[in-house]
Amino acid sequence: MFFDPLYLLLVGPALILSIIAQVRVKSTFGRFSRVGTTSGMSGAEAAARILQANGLLRVERSGGRRGSEGAGDGQGVQVQRVGGFLSDHYDPRARVLRLSPDVHDGRSIASVGVAAHEAGHALQHARNYAPLQWRTALVPVTQIGSYLAWPLLLFGFILQATALIQVGVIFFAAVVLFQLVTLPVEFDASRRAVAVLGENGILMGAELDGTRKVLNAAALTYVAAAAAAVMQLIYFLLRAGLLGGRDD
Repeated sequence: MFFDPLYLLLVGPALILSIIAQVRVKSTFGRFSRVGTTSGMSGAEAAARILQANGLLRVERSGGRRGSEGAGDGQGVQVQRVGGFLSDHYDPRARVLRLSPDVHDGRSIASVGVAAHEAGHALQHARNYAPLQWRTALVPVTQIGSYLAWPLLLFGFILQATALIQVGVIFFAAVVLFQLVTLPVEFDASRRAVAVLGENGILMGAELDGTRKVLNAAALTYVAAAAAAVMQLIYFLLRAGLLGGRDD
């Protein structure tokens, strides 16, 4: 099926979009990582400022104890430095905002924008933003689905075993649902990021425009991933005869 013309017709454009999105996000981040901010803040400092302004910052105190500035016990969010390129993410279970070296230490529009975006996820969590809750709940199912879907589909098509194909489609559908739920979560986090950066005086004017370009480029990667997943699901449904197609 990997050389099926129908697969290339349906999924090919989405895969090309994914490549374009990856190239664009790297080039846009690289461009604005060379543009400093008026405030001189690093990504980590900007994230901490946003969290503190919303009563969510968790800090390490003497003796290894943890404390939250303005937040109830267990509600504070800690900012950590992790390895990797653009490996930034917010962990809602541990309530930790993890920033890559370029973002954590960088004092550019790009670094501050990405850090604020991740802080936006922490704000979503604190405010019980429904799509974030849905995405978090889908994580275990998605992990199982991404692990089992392809083997089930591959062996199902090879053996022409309808039951295996149907189970594989169900698992893959869970992955697609996760990708779709991710879209509003990411777009909302970017919206919150731009708003809080302006409200807290971290960025201003043209700096905010640059941040929007960085975050819009990042958003395109999520759109491309969702599009590719949806088109793959449509292909599997067609080839399994579950969407008016025929498994031939």
